[in-house]
Amino acid sequence: MDITLYLHAMTGLLVIIDPIGSALIFNSLTSGSDQKYRNLMAIKSVLISGVTLILFGNYGEALFYHLGININSLRISGGLLLFYTAFMMITQELKFAKTEKDADISVFPMSIPLLAGPGTLTLAILLFSQNTEGNSVVSVSAAIISVLVITLFAMVTSKYLKKVIGKTGDEILRRFLGVILAALAIQFIYEGVRNITM
Repeated sequence: MDITLYLHAMTGLLVIIDPIGSALIFNSLTSGSDQKYRNLMAIKSVLISGVTLILFGNYGEALFYHLGININSLRISGGLLLFYTAFMMITQELKFAKTEKDADISVFPMSIPLLAGPGTLTLAILLFSQNTEGNSVVSVSAAIISVLVITLFAMVTSKYLKKVIGKTGDEILRRFLGVILAALAIQFIYEGVRNITM
């Protein structure tokens, strides 16, 4: 396993998935529900997101290749999409309305668009494409699993997390992570432009 790629993937995924922010949204969507339902929704959300990210990350590049799309074009467009996501994280307030009691929220909105949205899927493809002697699959998959385990823990304990961090803490954290994601997006754009012009 490539530790450098694993840490790079971990950083990017932690920033865009934002386990604490996702957990606070999860808490607001499941408030008033019993712990069994909350645990079930958390586990289903993480499993669906993990399978989606790993499958799309592994086979997304091949799909784009068959469509005639160069990986460097994907880096540039993916970087622009991630930058837009970062911009929205920094400038806008993220809100989701509470659904009816005990409705299945595992696919929408928890998995898509929160945990495995367009930005995360693009990031997964870009990370899996950084093939260092075949180690990218293991390294990036391990990073995805690690981040989703952290997210699962945050969602299961979101009642207590909400009391500790509060709305103000979440706002500060989300905007700080948005700045990091913007820098990561610019790096992807830079690499795409550099490789196309070489």
